[in-house]
Amino acid sequence: MKKLVFLLAAGIVALSLASCTPEAEALVIFQNKVEIDEVLNTYAQAWSDETGIPVEVKTCGGDTCAYGTQILAEFQADKQPDIFVIEGMGGYNVYADKILDLTGEAWAADTDLEFKADGVTYGFPVAVEGWGMAYNEDILTAAFALEGDGRTIDSLKSVSQAEYAEVFAVVQAYYDANASTMGDYAVVSMAAGAGMEWVTGLHNFNGYLSAGLAYSDNSVIDDVNAGIVDATRLDTYVDWVDLLFEYADQTILTTGGYDEQVGKFAIGEAAFLHQGNWTDSSYADSTFDMGYLPHASAAGENDSIFIGAPSYYVVNKDSNMTVEAKQFLNDLASSAEGHDYMVNQAHMVPAFNSVTLVPSTPLSAAVMEWNQAGKAYAWWQNDLPSGFGMEVLGPIYSLYAAGTSTRAEFVQQITDEIEGLA
Repeated sequence: MKKLVFLLAAGIVALSLASCTPEAEALVIFQNKVEIDEVLNTYAQAWSDETGIPVEVKTCGGDTCAYGTQILAEFQADKQPDIFVIEGMGGYNVYADKILDLTGEAWAADTDLEFKADGVTYGFPVAVEGWGMAYNEDILTAAFALEGDGRTIDSLKSVSQAEYAEVFAVVQAYYDANASTMGDYAVVSMAAGAGMEWVTGLHNFNGYLSAGLAYSDNSVIDDVNAGIVDATRLDTYVDWVDLLFEYADQTILTTGGYDEQVGKFAIGEAAFLHQGNWTDSSYADSTFDMGYLPHASAAGENDSIFIGAPSYYVVNKDSNMTVEAKQFLNDLASSAEGHDYMVNQAHMVPAFNSVTLVPSTPLSAAVMEWNQAGKAYAWWQNDLPSGFGMEVLGPIYSLYAAGTSTRAEFVQQITDEIEGLA
């Protein structure tokens, strides 16, 4: 009886001690891509099972949760996030005093797209997005065969404005020669009207900011933000705008929206599309091969497409789990499981050169190929003053596309707006 009482007492003590033992603290990740919430949670749980480090993923984004507002609330909570997201210099400027220096981390040696400020590495690129001139391989192959000059798609991976002028003319000649069967085909599907200012004032104008420059060369964007215009560079850039507008489907160019622009290409009725790899979901029923060629925004040969990371994971420097947070990011970038998560589960283009998996969607696969070949021009459009690209420059393009302004007026209007930033 005494033995039984002792055993019961010992059991009660053991249970009491167990109930008082604190659970291991969780690594908290606060992120803004609702479309990857489920798969990120699955990956995080698998990583937790492997490492023994609990992970909690919090997601805020889309139409129902404003990330910028909620992250402020998270920092005021009892448990701040250990890893959170910024989308570039704007986010960095807001949270600079909370962000850990990640210089020297193993993953940083495997990418060219880390976020840096003043030469210091702070941000882990969540994914890669990019755009070039998306092309319909069937149309180009048939047009080149008709011309019989031996030109190939591969020969256009380094391309000038003069060569594009020839290619566009060849494609138009192919359409004209087959007008009875081809119908209303377009050389270029591009939109520049109301609601599509991001295509022109941000993405197309980025050609003026970065084409032909080394990835880290921010000299032009710095000049723009200081109110300085390179008249020669701008004139050459406008030559490219003229060429695109001349060969674009005029209805789509002036009044079309996203669906019309992308849809024309998706059904095989445009040789080129001015859009990025985020359009991949539109091509499930497309029957032709596609890829990317450079925009010829700058003088001479253009040999890269525009590639950037739209967001970055950063580590809270005040966290007591910085070691675990850095381990999570390094494992994500370097492990087979991390690569599978990024490419096959989250359907993202990874920013890391060691990833050998290829996305199943065509334009994302093309972006990854260009990126891993080191053929990328930077995204500087997001470093323009807030609203400048879409609200200021975009309407100027719309007027020009509609023929309401002349070339000289278009150039002068852009020049005046940039100089007004001084």
